[in-house]
Amino acid sequence: MTTPSLPIYLDYAATTPVDVRAAEVMQRYLTVDQLFANPASRSHMLGWQAEQVIELARRQVADTIGADPREIVWTSGATEADNLALTGFMRANRERGMHMVTSTIEHKAIVDTAHALEKEGFEVTWLTPGRDGCIQPEQLRTAMRDDTVLVSLMAVHNELGSINDIAALAEVAHAFGAAFHTDAAQAVGRIPLDVVAQQIDLMSLSAHKTYGPKGVGALYVKRHPDIRVEALIHGGGHERGMRSGTLPTHQIAGMGEAFAVMQQEHETDNAHIKQLQQRFLHGLEGVEGIFANTPLDRDFKRVVPNILNLAFEGVDGESLLMALRDVAVSTGSACNSASVDPSYVLLGIGTPRSLALSSLRFSFGRFTTEADIDHALTLIRHAVNGLRSPPRNS
Repeated sequence: MTTPSLPIYLDYAATTPVDVRAAEVMQRYLTVDQLFANPASRSHMLGWQAEQVIELARRQVADTIGADPREIVWTSGATEADNLALTGFMRANRERGMHMVTSTIEHKAIVDTAHALEKEGFEVTWLTPGRDGCIQPEQLRTAMRDDTVLVSLMAVHNELGSINDIAALAEVAHAFGAAFHTDAAQAVGRIPLDVVAQQIDLMSLSAHKTYGPKGVGALYVKRHPDIRVEALIHGGGHERGMRSGTLPTHQIAGMGEAFAVMQQEHETDNAHIKQLQQRFLHGLEGVEGIFANTPLDRDFKRVVPNILNLAFEGVDGESLLMALRDVAVSTGSACNSASVDPSYVLLGIGTPRSLALSSLRFSFGRFTTEADIDHALTLIRHAVNGLRSPPRNS
């Protein structure tokens, strides 16, 4: 009996496979003959040793973004980090103001949290991005008010790959006395991140977008008297009182190792992925009616190379997905994939509804090969040609 071959994986923006080096580290902290103890159990040596593992990982993550290890708060992922950043900060600072600013195309973890805050009585200004999916500093400046206490704008867009100038946006926020948060889940290893140089106050991070395990992430919280965050999860006062719960040593160690590897290999990774993206685009040149929702940029100053969102005119995106059963891709964010509606992100940047419904997101990664790209291109060309509506004059 033969084992069926796996689809070609081109959905790295949804999740990445765990790098074997991170997996090997994780395996050290699980079973009875390993360092499995609760890192909060400081009454015995095994607990102390587990805590040392946690603190090493904390430093590895902090070093990746130029932070102090004491500023890293462990969470279950970037979604929880986003919730903690927005809800925790707004609640803790309500006496300073009740207004925050974000954009209409943020990740659902931001959009839905902001809507929940509106129900609590907070006010939210929703910025509309340009066609490139970016928010300009002047846009933000016009939205700021005397009672604005927080601005939240993502670093790299998860559906488009667009890069926001977070340093410039943070400067505007600070000019009005507001704090600046960014969801950097898609940014680690893809663009330079330095929370000091870029003046970031809060930053959400994810392990599984960076070749680490699912179920763990972090929130960078700047150590400053004005940056106060109210806990959402109570019960033990862990993580400087901001996030209670027994820490999963193996997952955190895996995240730390994945971030350390990314620090070492991000230049090699990005060079490899840039070549893959150009090979992919070149292979589609003979197919008519393809429009890029991602702002294409050969110098990759406005967009990361690993995310490519394309519309196939005259083809239903869901039908194309079904036809591409041997290629793992998506119609957009994995957190919104249950919806049959077009991507709110694509509609939000002005993509016509018909093209939004015909769009797919391709995303490449460390383990994607040129052979994967070439095989996927063959399948895509065949599927698109088969699904295309006949010419109107036929």
